[in-house]
Amino acid sequence: MRRSKPAAREARAQVTSRREPLDVVPDVRDGLTRLERVVLATLRACQVELGGRAVPTAMLYGRVLEQLDVSQPELQQVLIRLGARQPPDGSRR
Repeated sequence: MRRSKPAAREARAQVTSRREPLDVVPDVRDGLTRLERVVLATLRACQVELGGRAVPTAMLYGRVLEQLDVSQPELQQVLIRLGARQPPDGSRR
């Protein structure tokens, strides 16, 4: 079920308001937010666990969710911001 744009904005505002103020401010050392840092560290750990293979988004989401309260759309936005892309054939993982 897709939300309307105002509803999606409101949901993002609620998620952001649940976070600590410093969690959404990029770090001056590398420009990453706490969520982005957790996603990258979790992604690396999953890649090592899978022997260097691509990590399914569902697996990554579950592992990130163990550490932070994050919505699926919010994780997708972070992955896009970090440069994630879909496979060349357009299929979903």
